[in-house]
Amino acid sequence: MDFNDRARLDASQVEDVGGRSRGGGLAIGGGAAGIIALILALVFGVDPADILGGGEPQPGGLRPGTDLSRQCQTGADADQSEKCRVVGVVNSIQKYWKGEVSNYRTAKTTLFSGGVNTGCGYADSSVGPFYCPADRHVYLDLSFFDQLRSQFGAEGGPFAQAYVIGHEYGHHVQNLLGVMDRAGQGRGATSGSVRLELQADCYAGVWADNAVSTGLYAQRFTDTDIRQALDAAAAVGDDRIQKRARGRIDPEAFTHGTSAQRTKWFKRGYKSGDPSMCDTFSGGI
Repeated sequence: MDFNDRARLDASQVEDVGGRSRGGGLAIGGGAAGIIALILALVFGVDPADILGGGEPQPGGLRPGTDLSRQCQTGADADQSEKCRVVGVVNSIQKYWKGEVSNYRTAKTTLFSGGVNTGCGYADSSVGPFYCPADRHVYLDLSFFDQLRSQFGAEGGPFAQAYVIGHEYGHHVQNLLGVMDRAGQGRGATSGSVRLELQADCYAGVWADNAVSTGLYAQRFTDTDIRQALDAAAAVGDDRIQKRARGRIDPEAFTHGTSAQRTKWFKRGYKSGDPSMCDTFSGGI
């Protein structure tokens, strides 16, 4: 996963707000139960308390709160720093979707450590990466990628990170297109929540197939890169998470889809490179 060294990065699409001390679990501001359901429906996993433990967030190569515009200017910087790599991935994803979605509106990624205030309320690191429709931001604590390996059993790697970010921007596309409002939420193997998540996986694959055309990458992704993405998708399948956390699988509690479904839909997007192939709302999934 090598960036084009001469590619110019737009660091304004990513902000690093540093962090707050971690509290005792997920705290949601605003008082609305619907906000709680919204965030839990969009993050990777089930009940965060079941699958995530403590531990201090790890920095991404730059001091928390750093002005990224000074550090992340070219593709060469993205190859050297984790936070600059996030900038490069976000730039590529948004450049692709800007050409696909009429009147696309840029969504900022907010890097945080420990906890952050969002348009959907307060969230701590235990919720994992998520997209907030209320303020159209993607929120990401880079320590999640350590947890992806240590607690979810994923291989990890740079393209596993890119897959996760691509998935969250898939939610932004759904929000812009009105799919999120029409789909509803709920739980269960065929719920609107599961279909939303699988479509976001497919959208991540579509971007991956088209990423080199955005000019940010020096070459198409390698088989190793794609394996990292597929491994990450499998690691956050509902069945695998439930089995690991509870010792049993309950399809009625699914919110994201099984490991097999998540890899299937990412591969569908990657092999086709066509967003129209990501219709998870017609027929079976």
